[in-house]
Amino acid sequence: MIDFDKLINSHLNREFKPKQIGRYYPSEIGNCLRKVWFTYKHPKELDKEKLKVFQVGLMLHDFISEVLRSEKTPDVRLIQSEVPFRLNFPEFQVSGRVDDVLIVERDNKKLLVEVKSTKLLSMVKKPSLPHVMQIQLYMHALRIPDGMILYVEKPSLKTIQYEIKYDPELVKQILERFQNLHSSLKSESIPDPEAKLKKEMEWMCRYCEYVDECKNAKNV
Repeated sequence: MIDFDKLINSHLNREFKPKQIGRYYPSEIGNCLRKVWFTYKHPKELDKEKLKVFQVGLMLHDFISEVLRSEKTPDVRLIQSEVPFRLNFPEFQVSGRVDDVLIVERDNKKLLVEVKSTKLLSMVKKPSLPHVMQIQLYMHALRIPDGMILYVEKPSLKTIQYEIKYDPELVKQILERFQNLHSSLKSESIPDPEAKLKKEMEWMCRYCEYVDECKNAKNV
């Protein structure tokens, strides 16, 4: 018998590389800044189950790309499925390979589509703030003012979409969050526990790998 679980786990193994202070990622800025701070100061290897969730997300992204490339979808044209990303600032940069975003053409206009997977579509009442912040940053960097967050239900492949317009005020807040993160990392100052203080973020604590570290932090 072939142990496919073992083969999959082995395939998903990644070389563990601690993150560098001064290089930040679009996907992390919508999270609790205290949790993000800990990922730089006290890095941990990513849990295997989370790696599997990420892999399923990538597979769904590839499937949506395939759908958009098809001759069966003439009204929408895929322009790009993996988007290079970099924003440079005096003290730090925000960069990464954007592999959950598609650039498509609809009605002769470019549209940025962020693909996200979900267990249950019925639970998605509105786009999550971290996802909105992420796509706003992409729209800012790529200068595409029209966006969409597409949620795909994993068991059924049913979808729900939310149109997103570029919001310069929100982008300003996002860039300030990166600056605050960088300053707190350089000064060794732990940020406030946002997920404990803001009702809309409290769900993040249930999935956080740094619950104990947060609880024991001096300035909780």
